[in-house]
Amino acid sequence: MKKLFFFLFLLVGVTCVNAQQRYGFIDTEYILNKIPEYKFAQEQLDQYSLQWQKEIEAIYVEIDAMHSKYRADQVFLSPDMREKREKEIAQKEAQAQKLQQKYFGRNGDLYKKRQELVKPIQDEIYDAVKDLAKAGNYGMIVDRANGPVVIYFNAKFDLSDKVLSKMGYKN
Repeated sequence: MKKLFFFLFLLVGVTCVNAQQRYGFIDTEYILNKIPEYKFAQEQLDQYSLQWQKEIEAIYVEIDAMHSKYRADQVFLSPDMREKREKEIAQKEAQAQKLQQKYFGRNGDLYKKRQELVKPIQDEIYDAVKDLAKAGNYGMIVDRANGPVVIYFNAKFDLSDKVLSKMGYKN
């Protein structure tokens, strides 16, 4: 509901600012699903993700086994042996977390693969939208796939400097 009001407000506000300018909407999700290279890239990303997840899960299975063996043997172990086993388990847990971060972290391998495989397709879409906007004299194109996101806007309609000036700031 908020999105609808946002779109209506945006559309009415922008229409009042410049009635001659054209505005358009696209659905990048729809576009991406029609591109075979994107589907192939997604399948590759899914395969990498599955492979890496299995590798991490195998380490966690090993950690569970180490915990079970430690609990079973704990009463028979000397304090030094207990401490040694606890350190081994902690090291294995740290290894699993490092691997998880390496594969799925903020700038991990999955992110890098996604950039490698999907970003060129997204750039191609952006270039097509930009060309379409310039050829059709569109002032703004909004993506409706994942909420209101402006994909392209014509900088000559940017009022930011005027707002700053009105507020008393120099640009």
